[in-house]
Amino acid sequence: MVLSCEEDFTNIGSEVISNTKFDTNSISVDILVENSPLEKVQSDNISRALGQYLLGVYNPSEYEKLEASIVSQLAITTGLKVIDESFGSDTTVVTKIDTVFIKIPYQVSLENSTDTEFKIDSVFGDATKAFNLNIFRSNTFINNFNPSDPTKINSFFSNHVFQKDGNALNSSQNFQFIPNRNDTILEIKRRLFDDRIATKDTLKITINNSNISVPFARIPLNEEKIKELFLDKYESSEFSSQASFNNYFRGLILEATGNQGSLISFNFNNSLTTLNPSLEIYYTNTVLKSGSIVLDTIYKNDSFPLSGFRVNTFNMDDKTYPTDDQIIVQGTAGSEAKINLFGADLNANGIADKIEEIRTKNWLINDATLTLYINDTKDTTHVPERLYLYKSYQENQKTINSQIKDAVSEASSGGIGGLLERNNGKVEKYTFNITDYISDLLNSNSNFSPDLKLKVFNSTDVPAFASDTIFRNFSWNPKAITLFNNSTSDVNKKAVLKISYSKKK
Repeated sequence: MVLSCEEDFTNIGSEVISNTKFDTNSISVDILVENSPLEKVQSDNISRALGQYLLGVYNPSEYEKLEASIVSQLAITTGLKVIDESFGSDTTVVTKIDTVFIKIPYQVSLENSTDTEFKIDSVFGDATKAFNLNIFRSNTFINNFNPSDPTKINSFFSNHVFQKDGNALNSSQNFQFIPNRNDTILEIKRRLFDDRIATKDTLKITINNSNISVPFARIPLNEEKIKELFLDKYESSEFSSQASFNNYFRGLILEATGNQGSLISFNFNNSLTTLNPSLEIYYTNTVLKSGSIVLDTIYKNDSFPLSGFRVNTFNMDDKTYPTDDQIIVQGTAGSEAKINLFGADLNANGIADKIEEIRTKNWLINDATLTLYINDTKDTTHVPERLYLYKSYQENQKTINSQIKDAVSEASSGGIGGLLERNNGKVEKYTFNITDYISDLLNSNSNFSPDLKLKVFNSTDVPAFASDTIFRNFSWNPKAITLFNNSTSDVNKKAVLKISYSKKK
């Protein structure tokens, strides 16, 4: 259908023409969409304050298996002492470790507004089956600055290998991790020098001054190893400062392995510190006179938050990607899609032939949308609620990622879109608004038309401020979807670029 209008016309990036009659029409442009598997993504918290970290195993039938592990430094308090005060010459103090464990609170929400029970959020896979979790001491020194250029911030990627120092610190190897919303209370038995139980403490986490307990995972550690690494070193130079400690104890590796189980997202940046992961040491000092007479019992707890530098590592099984009309977009270090909007440059002059053709028509671009349809016969268990587009190209043998203009120019009205759309309750498509980008491309002398990349959305994808054109490809969203490309036999589900334009009569 061709429509005619006599209204003033304004086009961003083009001239303004008023009081002139126009014909308005639209075209659908054939595009090329390909699978673009990833080897790695940036997954540290140095260049941007990431809070969400994945831990566990996610093994969907039609996508890549993911084993997600976490590496983190520990924060200390200086001046730590096992025994805080001096006693007489005829007394001795016996220190007994009661328990040592890693505490990781779950992200939760109330079942409903009147309920007092939480449900665990952000769990993927089969939460009824366990994955293996082992805790190691890291032997990789973390430098926040790039060793090759100390003026630049360092960066770590999801495939970085962190060296382990010794055997696992678990109390028993291959801890069987299953998320459990009922893990809200931990009883701690306080023991005297002779192993008799003196008292029992109860650990629970509450929020907002309520009596509602937040569930938390607890991974028991080897008490003798932790005593040797921590308590026995408290008054040494290794604990004299955070920097000294970071060099001595370079961090923990929480390593998840297996072929089944679940993947859980944890928040490491809660404003309420009790909700942040930590290494907890509970111990009792028994003050004895003449070797057997108990003068005093002192109960202590030292907490070491998993703080400072952190990184997610993703071990992903390679899969053979389809070569037909199927496009897989999977978060973390899975796969993106590479999109060529205007096809080939057959005359080799540096600009796509389709762009040259459209430029000769002197169109004024009203609207441009890119639509990709979902193949709902594939696994849609965890469908991304949003996908994201960005530009990617090579410059001086480096990959440069940048924002599409609409992500910045239309930020106040939703940017480029990309939200999941449903039809009669069924997942259907994703639509991207790229009017400014296409308008500039078709109405300028610039021949720069890089490929676009399509990924699972993360909150850090959007520009950080009004003039921010740099795209930073973090990804901790493990969701995945299968899309149709441009060659599917179903013409109603082809990936398509639709351009609406006006032309002077």
